[in-house]
Amino acid sequence: MEFSEKHRKFMSVALDEAKIAFSKNEIPIGAVLVKDEVIISKAHNLVETLKSPINHAEIIVIQDGLKTVNDKFLTDCTLYCTLEPCSMCAGAMINARLTNLVFGALDIKNGASGSIYNILNDNKLNHSVDIISGVMEEECSDILKEFFIKLRDIK
Repeated sequence: MEFSEKHRKFMSVALDEAKIAFSKNEIPIGAVLVKDEVIISKAHNLVETLKSPINHAEIIVIQDGLKTVNDKFLTDCTLYCTLEPCSMCAGAMINARLTNLVFGALDIKNGASGSIYNILNDNKLNHSVDIISGVMEEECSDILKEFFIKLRDIK
């Protein structure tokens, strides 16, 4: 599938964030929040660094983005993430009223945005998020594979 240059541009920034996470021995996931074609927040996983399971790239970028827009909602915003969000992150996207999610690689073990669950489009909830998946999927998947190979080699 062919994706717009805009999606590739912002996913490249998310991938750069994933590379920063990799250099910190964090699971290499990056996220970027965009409003009106402008990046308002970018982040990477900090679970190990901050010793907290809630410091996923998506949660950090949502919190920072809310401060930037000075509101409790992220309407008219798009979140780019290198890996399909988990249920915690998808729930935060619903609660923040995010408009769009664009992600790279599927997470077949923990994904909650289309693979295992699809919280973002559950009609029982009061909000839904439009999803585009597979943007730079190979690059997003490769950095995760490389990280886990490195991790196994260390042990």
